[in-house]
Amino acid sequence: MGYVHLTDICQFIPPSAMQKSAGTWTPTLASSLITDVRTAAEASFDLMIPVVLPGSNLAKQGAKLVSIDLWYIIGTAAADDIGTVGLDKVTLPADDVAPTGAAVDVTLDSAHDTTTKRKAADEHKMTVTLDTPAFIEDDEAYWLTMSVDAAATTVFSLVGAQANFTLRL
Repeated sequence: MGYVHLTDICQFIPPSAMQKSAGTWTPTLASSLITDVRTAAEASFDLMIPVVLPGSNLAKQGAKLVSIDLWYIIGTAAADDIGTVGLDKVTLPADDVAPTGAAVDVTLDSAHDTTTKRKAADEHKMTVTLDTPAFIEDDEAYWLTMSVDAAATTVFSLVGAQANFTLRL
């Protein structure tokens, strides 16, 4: 039986797999690029991005989550605010026990480490790196979250995300 230890593996997460808390979103195909485009409106919304990777109850087996890249485009006008970007770990317990969530310590890349940089009208690739990469256990789920306060003319296009991990089987 073989052993797999791959250190530079990724999993794409399409915009259709992401949850959006508010606004009118339209799946769009233009110039061979598929996006979810939010109609411009003065309002706040949250993005909730599931990080779906293999987990295991055995130590140091499965996926070791290292970072997540998020691609988005802000057009027409900068957003009013993108203040919160976080990674949450949900523990999925046995029957009759409530699931719990906890924030995971992360660092944002230097092009997105301030609200001003994140909310600018531009094409964005934001990298969220776990301060301590972690193997996903069989009773855990990870979600990347981002809160956006859009201006009246902000057009927000969600391109997708990518989970970057080590795979050990």
